[in-house]
Amino acid sequence: MNQSEIRDLKSKIRKVCVVVTARPSYSRIKSALCAIQKHPALELQLVVAASALLDRYGNTVQVIERDGFKIDERVYMVLEGENLVTSAKSTGLGIVELATVFDNLKPDVVVTIADRHETIATAIAAVYTNIPVAHVQGGEVTGSIDEKVRHAVTKLADLHFVSNTHAAERVIRMGEDPASVYVTGCPSIDLAAETLKNPAFDFDPFQKYGGVGGRFDYFQDYLVVMQHPVTTEYEQARQHVTETLFAVHNSSLSTFWFWPNVDAGSDGTSRGIRAFREIEKPGKMHFFKNMTPEDFLKLIYHSRGIVGNSSVAIRECSFLGVPAVNVGTRQLGRERGRNVMDVGYDRHAILRTIEKQLGNGRYPSEPLYGDGCAGEHIADLLNCAPLTIEKRITY
Repeated sequence: MNQSEIRDLKSKIRKVCVVVTARPSYSRIKSALCAIQKHPALELQLVVAASALLDRYGNTVQVIERDGFKIDERVYMVLEGENLVTSAKSTGLGIVELATVFDNLKPDVVVTIADRHETIATAIAAVYTNIPVAHVQGGEVTGSIDEKVRHAVTKLADLHFVSNTHAAERVIRMGEDPASVYVTGCPSIDLAAETLKNPAFDFDPFQKYGGVGGRFDYFQDYLVVMQHPVTTEYEQARQHVTETLFAVHNSSLSTFWFWPNVDAGSDGTSRGIRAFREIEKPGKMHFFKNMTPEDFLKLIYHSRGIVGNSSVAIRECSFLGVPAVNVGTRQLGRERGRNVMDVGYDRHAILRTIEKQLGNGRYPSEPLYGDGCAGEHIADLLNCAPLTIEKRITY
């Protein structure tokens, strides 16, 4: 192959910049990262930013590197405080830093994920540097500020990789060109599908991930809990998590509990957990910052159920058939399967709902958010879909 042919080949390869900003963002895009990396016509540019870089939120960057991905840029953009003001300022700092990163990397398309404040920072920085934006998980419905952010990113994005037909219909009703909307499924379901193929509980969570708290026989019945603050209710975060703590404690089940994400109110949630540990000294609760996505899903799959307000209870657990107790308003309106029971912020009601769910047992798998092939589908579309920065509202 001569130099001219090599230049022509390189010019046809699309540079795809994916920005991973948090623990859930990685699990939501990992299968697509693998597919992009393997695709002969795509070059993966990986940017890791925000809480994904921080130890107190699980140091997701270490998991990413252990999985064999090369990180092209790191963006530190999280201001201390975990309140509304620091969330807004972190968003602004993210725009500033990511604009420089995109100017240096010069990608052909930027991929942004879901509905966090880092997601909109990524989209704004790309839009104002004339780079097409591909948005994963648009068109869904939830509560809190996530609703506003998700739909705002939809209007900034040029390609829409949505989880199901309902999400696609919403994106189109928002005036997006139907030709730019693709039902790919959610890449997180790809990992859930792999879990169903190989569900063996083949690791010791205490030995592999450390954590703090009591230790117990994890081959017996246990719960998994993941509860985040609700941005629009962040001042009640400590009260909310305390209700769940007492409900789970009174269930008498062993529990693997995961620390909250970086949203406003995270400090309140963390303080509630620490105070409960000091006062109640629960011997059957163990707390983790993070796990690999695969290990986390295996842990959930073998549990009696999941409690809290993480979207994993609604998305991946509907596919896995794991009983879920969804607490509060954070997932308000999100499409859910038969595996989910909703309850308010009351320890007695939460305990009753846990007991009821445990009596129901495992549910049939429901592919509400994909069939397990999203990553490859997204990579193929990033290779062949038209890239443009011009948008017109359709009616």
